[in-house]
Amino acid sequence: MEKMTIIQAALCGVVYWLAVGNLPFVGLWSLQRPLVCGMITGLILGHPVQGAVIGATINLVYLGFMSAGGSMPADMGLAGVLGTAYAIVGGLDTDTALALAVPIGILGTIVWAGRMTFDCFFVHIADKYIEKEQYNKIWRANVLFPQIMCFLMTAIPCALAAYFGSNYIQGILNMLSGKVLTVFQIIGGLMPALGIAITLQYIFKGESKVFLFVGFLLAVYSKLPLLTLGIIALLVAVVYVQVTSAMEPAKAAVIDDEDDEEDD
Repeated sequence: MEKMTIIQAALCGVVYWLAVGNLPFVGLWSLQRPLVCGMITGLILGHPVQGAVIGATINLVYLGFMSAGGSMPADMGLAGVLGTAYAIVGGLDTDTALALAVPIGILGTIVWAGRMTFDCFFVHIADKYIEKEQYNKIWRANVLFPQIMCFLMTAIPCALAAYFGSNYIQGILNMLSGKVLTVFQIIGGLMPALGIAITLQYIFKGESKVFLFVGFLLAVYSKLPLLTLGIIALLVAVVYVQVTSAMEPAKAAVIDDEDDEEDD
């Protein structure tokens, strides 16, 4: 078992803040993904490859992740950071780390709800700046104050959880050793299938159904590497878009002719 230093825990907290702080070029589409923040957490702890592997395993659960209407089903940034940190420090396998990370991600929704609640106050501060015609200060209510609050609500709790939680993770594992830990490993092994199934639900619609089967057969029987398959898929998508775009004017002309005939 490794020992996490205060500096490492603080850096883990900063990574989590950057992942959820909605700063330019970071956040939902980059650092918040467990694959990315897991690799960076592993780098902080001196095990970047192991962090990437653990983060990628956690990321499988969130392949079909979608935040609609301001709701947050899970905090995958917190799951990636703490799940990876606990796994590396405690020497966990990927399945156990995944089973541990998912409830952490659900717990992180409290942070999201708190931020959305307290951010409302900054809107009124911006209104006051506008009433006083202090337009040069609006950025404080839009950027500065929300980011300060976000840092206090994310970086500090995450750093404390990473530092103190890692000290107790081995004791918790010893307490859960045996059947309980085996159950966690089985659950962790099933969770990636859930993430993949949710993603397939989005793909298996309309005209894209045939491409799903073609891609599956090509991947199974061609034995080509994933990079090659990805390039082939990209080229097929480009050709498909070009063909459908070329057919749209013809379809529109046919519809116009039918409308003219009905009018006559």
